Amino acid sequence: MPLKFHAFIAALLLTLPLAPQALAEDDDVVKVVYHADFADPRRFSAMLTSINNMVTHYQNELIEYDVRIVFVAHGIRFLTGDKLENTPFATDAALDERRDNLAGRLGSLNTVQDVKLELCDITRSQIKLDAGKLADGVQLVPSGVVRIAELQHEGYAYIKIE
Repeated sequence: MPLKFHAFIAALLLTLPLAPQALAEDDDVVKVVYHADFADPRRFSAMLTSINNMVTHYQNELIEYDVRIVFVAHGIRFLTGDKLENTPFATDAALDERRDNLAGRLGSLNTVQDVKLELCDITRSQIKLDAGKLADGVQLVPSGVVRIAELQHEGYAYIKIE
């Protein structure tokens, strides 16, 4: 093919709009996964605020979204009212003081704003926590880190609050 033709095609390709990376290739749903593997209730509160701000923005702009929180290790503390005594994830005064507020906000994100809650079943089974003691709306996944990797492979943006 003539060189002019290749130059024309290259110039044409440069004028095409780029697809936003946050949008899934199968549809126009923004996909985000938050990773919660920490014990600090202030950090968890900041994460809940971030998620609420995000989904509120998407709702106001009429943008479809699929936001998930994958809980691993210490993150289990935020999904149960159990004190988790004699486990590495036992509650402390800071969590006990904020538990009701955090649980209410998390529950609202799940039920009102359709944020999905997924817990690593390895974490749960290692401390022998009965699944019936988990908050409503929590779905068990075989491995939290595997789930996060799967979601990233499916085009989910990964966010971890520091």
